[in-house]
Amino acid sequence: MNGFKTAMLLAALTALFMGLGYIFGGSGGAVIALVVAAGMNLFTFWNADSIVLKMHDAREVDERTAPEFYNLVADLARRAQLPMPRVYLVESANPNAFATGRNPQHAAVAATTGLLDRLDREEVAAVMAHELGHVKNRDTLIMTMVATIAGAISMIANFGLFFGHGSGEDRPNPMAALAAVFMAPFAAMIVQMAISRTREFGADRAAAEISGNPRALASALSKIAGPAQAVPSLASQRNPAAAQLYIVPTGVSDLFSTHPATEKRIAALMAMETPSLRRAGSALDPTRR
Repeated sequence: MNGFKTAMLLAALTALFMGLGYIFGGSGGAVIALVVAAGMNLFTFWNADSIVLKMHDAREVDERTAPEFYNLVADLARRAQLPMPRVYLVESANPNAFATGRNPQHAAVAATTGLLDRLDREEVAAVMAHELGHVKNRDTLIMTMVATIAGAISMIANFGLFFGHGSGEDRPNPMAALAAVFMAPFAAMIVQMAISRTREFGADRAAAEISGNPRALASALSKIAGPAQAVPSLASQRNPAAAQLYIVPTGVSDLFSTHPATEKRIAALMAMETPSLRRAGSALDPTRR
């Protein structure tokens, strides 16, 4: 049901994109918009990881350059029965983490130095389990595609009114064009939020199952939610769509956040702390009882 809902929402974004094309370019504009949307999604499919990692100036690490962090991710990937992802560090005081890649075989996970400085080992493990949850649920590709289309919708809405042309039936209706300028980006944002919020809850649940320690993720969220808003992220300032990739939002109000309220996520995680999960132990200490 979650996958079906996401597919429908992604289709709604594409239809909105085509609708803008029709408003500003008639039937030909709608066809062009569809081709452009398909092209963007195809490009994103093959280049999602490199786009996001370059955006953050991420540095790849391994067993030699960051042994503790790399081995922690390796332990979690084995526990999640996932291929070993590439592991990256981002030099930023903003405490955050993200995952990217078109599928589990081409995935990458990253954490900022600010996150590693603020959290203890169990909390870092829970955060990275959340990111691996996104990989396991195949969220990373969908979320990058959604950000790409939503960004394009805003761009067309901003410039279409001024560059719309044609004659007769193909000439844009001034009132419809004006409405599109204001309504299309807002509608795209609503769809983007609906997709991302659903998937954040799913990744939190996956993290609890992978790490066996939902309380550690709840603790991590409570520690980094405030600082993530207060400390600027240069990548998200340059491209606001990047904020939806993080474990906690940055630089946005709760009303317009692509993530559920942190308090709701923490409450859901604490409710997951069942006897079976406690018996499973931590990803860092699987034998713990």
